[in-house]
Amino acid sequence: MSTNPPDLRPDLAPRARITDAPRNGQPTIGMVSLGCPKALVDSERILTRLRAEGYAISPDYTGADAVIVNTCGFLDSAKAESLDAIGEALTENGRVIVTGCLGAEPDYITGTHPKVLAVTGPHQYERVLDAVHAAVPPDPDPFIDLLPASGVSLTPRHFSYLKISEGCNHKCKFCIIPDMRGRLQSRPAHAVLREAEKLVENGVKELLVISQDTSAYGVDIKHAEDRGHRAHITDLARDLGSLGAWVRLHYVYPYPHVRQLIPLMAEGLVLPYLDIPFQHAHPDTLKRMARPAAASRTLDEIAAWRAVCPDITLRSTFIVGYPGETEAEFQTLLDWMDEAQLDRVGCFQYENVEGARSNALPDHVPEEIKQDRWDRFMAKAQAISEAKLAVKVGSRMQVLVDEIDAEAATCRTKADAPEIDGNLFIDEGFERLSVGDLVEVEVDEAGEYDLWGRLV
Repeated sequence: MSTNPPDLRPDLAPRARITDAPRNGQPTIGMVSLGCPKALVDSERILTRLRAEGYAISPDYTGADAVIVNTCGFLDSAKAESLDAIGEALTENGRVIVTGCLGAEPDYITGTHPKVLAVTGPHQYERVLDAVHAAVPPDPDPFIDLLPASGVSLTPRHFSYLKISEGCNHKCKFCIIPDMRGRLQSRPAHAVLREAEKLVENGVKELLVISQDTSAYGVDIKHAEDRGHRAHITDLARDLGSLGAWVRLHYVYPYPHVRQLIPLMAEGLVLPYLDIPFQHAHPDTLKRMARPAAASRTLDEIAAWRAVCPDITLRSTFIVGYPGETEAEFQTLLDWMDEAQLDRVGCFQYENVEGARSNALPDHVPEEIKQDRWDRFMAKAQAISEAKLAVKVGSRMQVLVDEIDAEAATCRTKADAPEIDGNLFIDEGFERLSVGDLVEVEVDEAGEYDLWGRLV
């Protein structure tokens, strides 16, 4: 049993879980998946293809004939972590294939690790497979190597990420994701729904909808309708809500049409939860970020959402210490937080990223001031979270069981996404529960980020 302290990287995916047991002599590939949930989905797709070709999947380096490292290039610190992971894989195994966001900069990787077997960019699945074939030829046994109906999953069986698009059309100055992953490319709605149906049929209780810009879904294909399903986030949310699983929406920009999602939450079709990357509240800071500078109207929008769906949980991420951020601008952010009263909040300290336009901005903030502002911001967010959770004591709610150990069952409420939000712990009478159960609890204790409850 462990609580979730705030992290400097509030975008990370849950730790990949691999439970494959290879047969004797079966070619085996190890996988190290870094970064966000979108990268985790890419890893799942690669491994699904490899399993279909007869490869076994290893959770570590030692039993593998080669290792794939799926990298993150979101921040310079993430790039350093990726280089460290590649180096460790080379040391422990020696045969390493690199893919993912950092793979968009192959010279950066080979300059540090010239012995890697191949470097491919994000969602270049065919090139990854070609590299694996060259390093470790497949040797399938058609009578034994059966692919699970739902493909290879790196998350627990009861929840799954559902990626609906790739890329992004925004040009935020601090972000190089469009350079690495390209412009928006939406999947056909019928393909997304079919994948979701298969996941639910195979026991998934929660679908976590992800993309770089979920609310822009379908814009690039002009909201095309195919096989009875329209590529628009409102229509897709309604279709997904009909499957009977929890549906959680991540990375939703606050466009006006987001209002159309809120009644679906009030009806119970999708979870009353919106993950919206506001990033800041001061109009000058937002302008320097090249983001919409309408924080006051955002407060009105939040009030309207809560009027329609009072139980809505709002999660967001922010950047402190952005170039040019003054103390007055930062104070505006703190004041905005007092008014907005967001339920779940993560915060990054600004970092330069090679290739980002924000690097050239004047008046970069010293590291010690960034840290001070992060500390003050998180203290504010923690106080808001603690007060909001205290109100839940005595209420009853449905929770999803994520893990069980000797101390407690670790669960999540409808207000909690895996890893990035809090937990609800059941520490009495939990022995009969199983992972993936949906149960009703009464909340009897609240902390800063987590709840404790008893079974009803």
